Amino acid sequence: MELANDQRSQLEALYREMEPANLRPLWESLAELVLPEPKSPAVPHLWSFDAVRDYLMRAGDLISAEQAERRVLILENPGLDGLSSIVPSLYAGLQLILPGEIAPSHRHAQCALRFVMEGDGAFTAVDGEKVIMRPFDLVLTPGWQWHDHGNDSGKPMIWLDGLDIPTVRHFDASFAERLDEKAQPVTVPTGDTRARYGHNMRPIRGSAADRRPAHQPLFHYPYSDWRPALDTMAASAQIDPHLGHALEFLNPADGGSVMPTISAHVRLLPAGFETKPRRSTDGAVFVVVEGTGRAQVGDRDYALKPRDLFVVPSWKELRLQAESDLVLFAYSDKAAQEKLNLYREECA
Repeated sequence: MELANDQRSQLEALYREMEPANLRPLWESLAELVLPEPKSPAVPHLWSFDAVRDYLMRAGDLISAEQAERRVLILENPGLDGLSSIVPSLYAGLQLILPGEIAPSHRHAQCALRFVMEGDGAFTAVDGEKVIMRPFDLVLTPGWQWHDHGNDSGKPMIWLDGLDIPTVRHFDASFAERLDEKAQPVTVPTGDTRARYGHNMRPIRGSAADRRPAHQPLFHYPYSDWRPALDTMAASAQIDPHLGHALEFLNPADGGSVMPTISAHVRLLPAGFETKPRRSTDGAVFVVVEGTGRAQVGDRDYALKPRDLFVVPSWKELRLQAESDLVLFAYSDKAAQEKLNLYREECA
């Protein structure tokens, strides 16, 4: 804003007088408040799973899951120092449960997902039902549902935690409770929820069999289900030039995203395939499930190998290249943005 010297000095004197009254001139900051396009403080970044795993196992020697309540290393975005955020609206961390351990039961307002990175046979219990966690399963612990984790196997279990902690913090709406017992009582057999809600069917609403919350009935999406679905799609469907073959995880209650604030999907890029540039307003966290390739995020270029994680901030252009068949899992804040009529994408 260009002003004459006299006008500028008078305005600055006015600003000093207004300051004790907690008043600020909008005209001095409007350009930074209402941007012509997104300008995320988050930056692209890649975490090597092998490097993070080493730190996590060392932490496992020093603090128990019970002492920590959740033994997790936060994946903090370099542009969001001190905020425990991977993008401004989402949190990510890698959690370790060693054989014989239990991460105590609690519940909270935040929605959470678990994507299994290593190990086979630990469990997550949600509102009285255990699910056995296997590599690359997606397990949800929706907001305000009791959950605990335990490892009855003989090997360490590591999974990715994805939560909407920064979103809940933004609204100052965080509540949490702990259960008196370390683990909640199991009241239904393993697999009960998938049998009732996981086959594009559900118990008749209001019947005795309809035991799960109406808005969030399903919480286990096994790799053994979603991986063959990707292959079947790839065998017959035309490939999207910007996404590859992509399938979104759905909430069977309404056909929408898996949780109110978080969307999740998987992609398959055949060997040699390269996506065209695409950008969108959702901040997204990716996991390499299978294969090798490259990701170009804005002006950053990353080599991809299994179990590595990378983040794509809002409105950063993404291009993917598959050296071998490349399978990716991702979660983002697209669900919240769509509800607020904010989501937008652009494909070149």
